[in-house]
Amino acid sequence: MKPIARALADAARQLEVNSDTARLDSELLMAEALHIDRDRLILAPPDRQVPKRFWDMVERRKSGEPVAYITGRRAFWNIELHVGPGVLVPRPDSEVLIASAIEHFDGTDGPARILDLGTGPGTLLLAALDVWPEASGVGIDVSRHALSYASANARRLGFEGRVQWKLGNWAEGIREKFDLILCNPPYVAEGAELGPGVREYEPDEALFAGKEGLDAYRVLGPELPKLLQKGGLAAVEIGHDQAKPVTKLLARDGLQCRVAQDFAGRDRALLLTWI
Repeated sequence: MKPIARALADAARQLEVNSDTARLDSELLMAEALHIDRDRLILAPPDRQVPKRFWDMVERRKSGEPVAYITGRRAFWNIELHVGPGVLVPRPDSEVLIASAIEHFDGTDGPARILDLGTGPGTLLLAALDVWPEASGVGIDVSRHALSYASANARRLGFEGRVQWKLGNWAEGIREKFDLILCNPPYVAEGAELGPGVREYEPDEALFAGKEGLDAYRVLGPELPKLLQKGGLAAVEIGHDQAKPVTKLLARDGLQCRVAQDFAGRDRALLLTWI
């Protein structure tokens, strides 16, 4: 067995203790260590010695540190985002918000103005701007640190002229109406069980939302009807068991709501439109 293949197998065995994606993790770390992309690693792995840096990264992953923090990058939808400690790592589950928006605007020119509430490193807004090249948007977050990543990501992707970043508490002070509103708020209940490394490494303010995990939705409920343009869509991420309580909070003032499932078939988003 070639050194790269042997190292990948060994690393995957080591990572199985605290990762459900041990093989994927080892491949992403190896690709980073070799300065190549994962596709090339899988299709045409180089015949060379394994860099020491790879094993250093494996040790960090074994401690629970997210792969995205170790590599500094995370793929989301059709873009790649730079991320690091202090910002929420983009999850594949959140892609259902983009997929739902594409379905909603199918057959139209798409949204002209997009709002991303709690934008983090710009995840949802920048993915949407990639889908609709004529759109522009606003991303809001309470964290200056997160907004610094969002701004850098927009600049690297070439979207800097189409986006405005605002430091703020949800939609406070926003008077404009938007065709598409995207939001992945914190929705984890205090004391809930989380995957390895999540509580230890990712920012609490992006994860936890009170005893029931509903605090952010209580703030958003009165704001969304004021912000959503007629014919538009608000797509809000939820926990897999939160559809009923969050619907009660958000389906109000003329907005109707339906549930969208993620790619694993779990309830993952509420889609709000005008009745």
